[in-house]
Amino acid sequence: MPRIEQFNLPDLGEGLTEGEILKWLVSVGDTIELNQPIVEVETAKAAVEIPAKWGGVVHAIFEAEGAVVEVGAPIIQIDTQPGAGPLGPGDNGGLPVPSAEALAAVEIAPAEGAIEPGMIGGPAPGGRTAVLVGYGPKTGAAKRRPRKGAEPVAAAAPVQAAPAPVRQPVPAPTPAPTPQVQPALVGGGPVLAKPPVRKLARDLGVDLSVLAGSGPLGSITREDVHRASAGAATVAEPTVTTVTGSSAPAFGPDREQRIPVKGVRKLTAANMVASAFTAPHVTEFLTVDVTRTMKAIDRLRALPEWREVRISPLLLVAKAVLLAVGRHPLVNSTWAGDEIVVKEYVNLGIAAATERGLIVPNIKDAGRLSLRELADAMTGLVQTAKTGRTAPADMSGGTFTITNVGVFGVDTGTPILPPGESAILALGTIRDTPWVHKGKIKVRQVTTLGLSFDHRIIDGELGSKFLRDIGAFLADPEAALLAWT
Repeated sequence: MPRIEQFNLPDLGEGLTEGEILKWLVSVGDTIELNQPIVEVETAKAAVEIPAKWGGVVHAIFEAEGAVVEVGAPIIQIDTQPGAGPLGPGDNGGLPVPSAEALAAVEIAPAEGAIEPGMIGGPAPGGRTAVLVGYGPKTGAAKRRPRKGAEPVAAAAPVQAAPAPVRQPVPAPTPAPTPQVQPALVGGGPVLAKPPVRKLARDLGVDLSVLAGSGPLGSITREDVHRASAGAATVAEPTVTTVTGSSAPAFGPDREQRIPVKGVRKLTAANMVASAFTAPHVTEFLTVDVTRTMKAIDRLRALPEWREVRISPLLLVAKAVLLAVGRHPLVNSTWAGDEIVVKEYVNLGIAAATERGLIVPNIKDAGRLSLRELADAMTGLVQTAKTGRTAPADMSGGTFTITNVGVFGVDTGTPILPPGESAILALGTIRDTPWVHKGKIKVRQVTTLGLSFDHRIIDGELGSKFLRDIGAFLADPEAALLAWT
């Protein structure tokens, strides 16, 4: 067994092919133990901490925080025998230890195959933020062939133990420019620019042939085009003012924010598009007087055994959904092409807003839980989601979802179905509303429910009866519990 063990990014869940390094919990030179958390990684489903497979000393870290790494790619090396003296030729995982001179001579090629910043799948500055519903296969990005005339570069060997926590490639000294390069880039000759940059130049009306590129090998970048466009707008402003009497404001990239489409947002977007254009959606609405539901919640809170339990209207809505599914099992099913798969269990998904987006963990076999068990499960589910520690397994296999848009003051909505599910319920805000009650207009607590369903499985009659039963439960939960259970 080699002394230096290389730790590759593991497969963190079904269908996941990459992860983003959120935070390193160790540095080069740190002594770590077996199963000690060493790095926090975000996938398209959740943020998870990965434990060490070996104890020892951190020998090298290959990826910086913020890097997106393919599953199976090396991220860290661990010296499993730190007390065995200096490393020998056979200790570095079977690879020779590179000398300082060899490392200094390594030249790192520019990211030629990288996607332009701002394009889908490419890097971009800014923050990040969907309901995470299901997951799908990774869409591979096309790779560009090497540019003609480019010199081949040597691959960098892993960096050995050093004070810096992340391996930093050492670039070779920049060669002096030759007289032949500049004429080829300026004055009407061939222009080095990637297709997105050329499109940007066309949109802004910038002539690439007159620009001097600031990118690798003198290539023209997006910043070069924006600078040229801003300069042209400044020069042309007096002319525009003379002709029209007013000048249009010019906005540059300094007043734009670019949010990278990756992680939870990227997978959610793909799944929502797939669901919206695959399942024929129908949405129905029902406005319900939930005054008795709110009184039932107050009575529950007053019970000694419920005083430490987090109770909200969502709890009784979830119970209403579970009982209504028992009365209409076809609602809890999946379209499988040649057949409809009706589930005898309900994995109840609850949408939860988090810093990284809106995700939907689910409570497994929720129909078998008592009301108290359901309340505890919902509390734990939401708290775990808020901290970003929801396991990928908890976000797969859902059969029915509830999204509570009412917490944002919204009356209701038309939610999109999670892939593989046939119905989703939106709970709107509960408002004091003038309402006809027992023949008189009184102020009652009222909400609006929105039910979206797959019309291939659920027709109008079934969807209406299902929504009616949920409304009947919320209008009088005590009577419904006595009659339906």
